Amino acid sequence: MNALTPQTFQINQILNIKQLTQITGLSRATIYSILDPKSKYYDETFPKQIHLSTHRVGWVAQEINEWIQLKIAQRVA
Repeated sequence: MNALTPQTFQINQILNIKQLTQITGLSRATIYSILDPKSKYYDETFPKQIHLSTHRVGWVAQEINEWIQLKIAQRVA
């Protein structure tokens, strides 16, 4: 079962931080800790953000879905 279904997102849809927190269940602070190589919570498998403008970033929905699938697979292993 995919975390994101075709009804939830379209190919190449960009998610903002609010959508990302809702989909992953992670807080904004946790997401930025996961992205920070200096953090003890750093996860190199977490998708990198895309800079949309000087003050706006987003994440590719498909990449987030693949990351969630990876975490599910790791749980089973």
